Amino acid sequence: MRDLRSFLPALLLVLGLATAFAQSGQQTCESKNGTSCNECLSNVTCLWCIKTKSCITYPVRTILPPHAVCPLSEARWGLCWMNFQTLIITLAVLGGVLIIAFLVCLFCCCKCENIGSKRSEAKMQRQANKMKTKQEERRAEMKQRHEEIRKKYGLSGPNPYSKFA
Repeated sequence: MRDLRSFLPALLLVLGLATAFAQSGQQTCESKNGTSCNECLSNVTCLWCIKTKSCITYPVRTILPPHAVCPLSEARWGLCWMNFQTLIITLAVLGGVLIIAFLVCLFCCCKCENIGSKRSEAKMQRQANKMKTKQEERRAEMKQRHEEIRKKYGLSGPNPYSKFA
């Protein structure tokens, strides 16, 4: 429920601007001057200014209403309880949090990928060392067997043919 409240202003802004462009000339907002905020904002093209208590057609060309029309803290659009200042701050904070979260995720993914490659590199090095050790053990066993065979057949001493070489 709380997450819905934080995304509601952004959703209202986007949908309202889209609707405002689509419904540019249905009912004039100025005809609702002297009414309440809720009645004024029943038409999405209208902007309620608390300071002057007037209903104004939303200035879509400037995106945000100029200070001369209505100060941001006094302007209401979409919802009577939320002013533009709060909406802008909320959207800026949400945007900043999303950008920071994206950068943190990107950093973590790159960092984890490097850690993974270092781990696999270390694992391959351990396997290579293990294979080298086994190979040396096999060579030593083979050498020992050859020596045993030479002793068995009396070939372990000096080679009698070495004199002629």
